[in-house]
Amino acid sequence: MEAQPLTVLVVGATGTIGRLVVAEATARGHTVRALVRDRTKGAQLLPADAELVVGDVTRPETLPEAVAGDAIVLTLGSFGTGASSPQTVDYAGVRNVLTALASLDGARPRVALMTSIGATTRSSSYGHPLEWKRRSERLVRASGLTYTIVRPGWFDMNGPDEHQMVFLQGDRRRSGGPADGCVARADIARVPVAALTAPEAVGCTFELVAEQGAAPSDLRPLFAALDQDPPGSLDVVRDEANMPLDAESGAPRSLEPPAACLVRRRGRCAARTRSRGKRIASSFGYFLPSGRWSAASERKPDLLAWGFVSAHYVRCGRYGRYFDAGMTLVLMGC
Repeated sequence: MEAQPLTVLVVGATGTIGRLVVAEATARGHTVRALVRDRTKGAQLLPADAELVVGDVTRPETLPEAVAGDAIVLTLGSFGTGASSPQTVDYAGVRNVLTALASLDGARPRVALMTSIGATTRSSSYGHPLEWKRRSERLVRASGLTYTIVRPGWFDMNGPDEHQMVFLQGDRRRSGGPADGCVARADIARVPVAALTAPEAVGCTFELVAEQGAAPSDLRPLFAALDQDPPGSLDVVRDEANMPLDAESGAPRSLEPPAACLVRRRGRCAARTRSRGKRIASSFGYFLPSGRWSAASERKPDLLAWGFVSAHYVRCGRYGRYFDAGMTLVLMGC
């Protein structure tokens, strides 16, 4: 029996996953409202039958008139800089949408939130930025709304014949790389949309990866095999209980200015503090939340540096790009 069509608000609609969610929801017969910051850009990227609603998750005052609907799919993804950071978008963006919903009398939409595999790790492999996604999950659970939370693996790094979806729980894959699992963006988009009308998906949080095989036509058996989150809990069934509420990340702490920077030297990366001109480390490693550099135990393919930077900003080698405090910094093939 076909589910009743819904009015679905897609938050993050112009992103690489959000656009596919809009298309998937439209194909399933739902009425789609797409939250966009720029109407002109939205019209260029999204189907003509999607209703464009102007709003910005970092500006709460723009949201109350935008969040009406039977269901919401949140596919927020930050750039790691300035106003688009994990704290301001991945966490505060979700908070602002939920706050706007709470201001509307009787608003009880179904919520599907996309976060990330590795959200519960406390190691440097993924680190501080994903803590903000974990905190956004807690907000959704605390809202009392009917929800499903999807933690996809690495986007589009699956093989051409790897579309058999696998739902996992416990978030134990923590290598910090594609070995944790990969999945196509188009397959990711199917899952939150299907969850909106699947009773089996209510109250479930899970990781999504793909293995060799064809994509399933019906996701309900996969949802049905999941365990629900404990009622009233902020955390997930099977997840490691490693972030008590009083240990949640606060605002990123800063080193004394001017900030630390990464530079390329003899084909390797060396970390220096510009204020002292002192070499901290070379080769591959991590910035820890304290600002200390920790050498990696093993090299990850194609990465020269990954981790937090606890500083006002960081300059990324030859690219000359700047990253705000507390964000993940990845140097690809310097």
